[in-house]
Amino acid sequence: MAEQHRKTVLDSGWLAARSTEVQSTGIQLTTTHPPTSPTSPWMQALVPGTVLGTLVKNKVVPDPFYGLQNEDIVDIADSGRDYYTFWFFTTFNCKLSINQHCDLNFRGINYYADVYLNGHEITLPKGMFRRHAIDVTDILHPDGSNLLAVLVHPPDHPGRIPPEGGQGGDHEIGKDVATQYVEGWDWIAPIRDRNTGIWDEVSISVTGPVKIIDPHLISSFFDNYERAYLHTTTELENKSSWTAECSLSIQVIMELEDNICLVEHVETQYLSVPANSRVQYTFPELFFYKPNLWWPNGMGKQSLYNVIINIDVKEYGESDSWSHLFGFRKIESHIDDATGGRLFKVNGEPIFIRGGNWILSDGLLRLSKKRYNADIKFHADMNLNMIRCWGGGLAERPEFYHYCDYYGLLVWQEFWITGDVDGRGDPISNPNGPLDHDLFLFCARDTVKLLRNHPSLALWVGGNEQTPPDDINTALKNDLRLHPWFEAVDETNKSVGHLSPELTDPSQYLDGTRIYIEGSLWDGFANGKGNFTDGPYEIQNPEDFFKDNYYDYGFNPEVGSVGVPVASTIRATMPPEGWKIPVFKKLSNGYVEEVPNPIWEYHKYIPYSKPSKVHDQIQLYGDAKDLDDFCLKAQLVNYVQYRALLEGWSSRMWSKYTGVLIWKTQNPWTGLRGQFYDHLLDQTAGFYGCRCAAEPIHIQLNLATYSIEVVNTTLKELSNVAMEASVWNLEGTCSYYKILENLSLLPKKVASISEMDYPKSKNSEPV
Repeated sequence: MAEQHRKTVLDSGWLAARSTEVQSTGIQLTTTHPPTSPTSPWMQALVPGTVLGTLVKNKVVPDPFYGLQNEDIVDIADSGRDYYTFWFFTTFNCKLSINQHCDLNFRGINYYADVYLNGHEITLPKGMFRRHAIDVTDILHPDGSNLLAVLVHPPDHPGRIPPEGGQGGDHEIGKDVATQYVEGWDWIAPIRDRNTGIWDEVSISVTGPVKIIDPHLISSFFDNYERAYLHTTTELENKSSWTAECSLSIQVIMELEDNICLVEHVETQYLSVPANSRVQYTFPELFFYKPNLWWPNGMGKQSLYNVIINIDVKEYGESDSWSHLFGFRKIESHIDDATGGRLFKVNGEPIFIRGGNWILSDGLLRLSKKRYNADIKFHADMNLNMIRCWGGGLAERPEFYHYCDYYGLLVWQEFWITGDVDGRGDPISNPNGPLDHDLFLFCARDTVKLLRNHPSLALWVGGNEQTPPDDINTALKNDLRLHPWFEAVDETNKSVGHLSPELTDPSQYLDGTRIYIEGSLWDGFANGKGNFTDGPYEIQNPEDFFKDNYYDYGFNPEVGSVGVPVASTIRATMPPEGWKIPVFKKLSNGYVEEVPNPIWEYHKYIPYSKPSKVHDQIQLYGDAKDLDDFCLKAQLVNYVQYRALLEGWSSRMWSKYTGVLIWKTQNPWTGLRGQFYDHLLDQTAGFYGCRCAAEPIHIQLNLATYSIEVVNTTLKELSNVAMEASVWNLEGTCSYYKILENLSLLPKKVASISEMDYPKSKNSEPV
């Protein structure tokens, strides 16, 4: 992730209090009346975090993710916005030397704030997804001790949750530029404070006269990836009242095994930066011969170079320093003629997308590097290669992207539009999207600058099941237009491999290295026309995933199913009345209907049966006796369901499909549907069904044709391969066994090897 080397993170020692319970003003809090201890109304605060996270931490309110306790917490629609308007207070030490400057940085506040530092007031504008950098050089105390108070206001339109619930409540939150899931969805209960708080990193950064701002790294490739160029542009701000004579250097380091570093390039340029000005500077491109490439999970190594930029000022010394891990890779994408689905190429090689939808790691925004590491490693361990950051959630944080870079997960990042809240319904909700279009675009552009250097970031998407309003969409298309180096071209056009790297100035592009798609159901996703043809989201007959008529389009961005966790998770997250398993009711048509207890229903349980179409999958293994037995049988179903889902899509790789994203891989709370691991990080058996089905070289049984297939998604051809196939029934008896030898497997292909000719009776179904 990007690092400003002179940065100090302020993530401890914070206090918080409800604004209506604090009698002092912000000026008084940061001069004569600072809180000195967590005594009423002050409490220890969670920063970064939300108001609700702080209240839970201090046990002022119960854990909203346990049982029905969320119903005991006052909703902002009933309390009013003042109830969740909170003061946050801390102290920090910072003593400046001559010609030094200090910025106070907020990487994310929801929704806006009044900042007081040492008796001085600064108002921060609205928008959840924007950074704030405040020059506080002249406000700091000479002795280095400083008092900071931040009054945080909730979103302007927190909305009300109708009694019948629904996607995004009454949709009022869509008028703001903020997370949209917080009014509740069919997979999560409402977040009572709507994520109000200082939800992302707070820091101070001390520099000399000249500061480095938002460098932009672009790589270009020629001659079949043998030649590569690194193009680097950065903004420089001279905060002094005199012209700064500077030496600006860039260093590129390849980190090898055993902590050995290889310096690939060092380049120094000399320039003058006028007083009190902000300028943009582009380095001469750096040439690399056969660089180590960054590959997605399952296709190769995730090679990363450390790019370090330093600026020295004459008669001062080092003024600022910045670094970022960077991967040389090229991502192309186009609509595939054979399937009509969107096809991705990485470094010239097509990649069959098998990934998952991501909301965020925690509904109360208790975000951490440790949690992100576990989350992303889980996805890599499942052999997935893409994560979609859904439009009703976050613009994910640099720490999230850092681990996606490290583990090789491509990221589909959406902006904050979702059809349920913007532009759909009866009556239509928010037909023109958020109220403040300029604010939306400011947040979008700032997000691009924050994330654009990560090799894992594969594409930008305007929104979920909806496109942004026309003016926003047009602006995003222009801002995120592809640089000519990255446009998909006919492979027969060999002249493209000999273009000069000086063809177009990369500094003229906000990004330029990855595509922008206006919505998740457009341009090769689902049917490519936005007619809402993703899904389904419930239990399926495993063999249906393999049938010709199961799903008609080349790329499904959302298909989901069940996700009951293990019994120990149920006991840890629910009181005993929530340990009751569903009641099974037999219907007149012979199917079974499951009736869950109220706590399961509140936690969005979906049944393991579909009474009109799918027999109860748990009862295939016998009647469930108790919670442990039910959850054990549920794991068997989880495994079969998700393995069959991915195997069914993989069976038609390139012939019918180019990719699929499962809805969803994880839960930001203690939900009971659509997950490969629960909020406590305990895997379901679906995790292992996915891990098996998505392995780079995989042998599978086509459940529709009963043919043995081998899926090779690697770049290597395999020869003289031997395989064995056996069928076991649930009593542990092997009813069929066959060895297949001298097989050849082409790269990125599916091969049908042999038909299973064992007796296909009810008692010998394969397991």
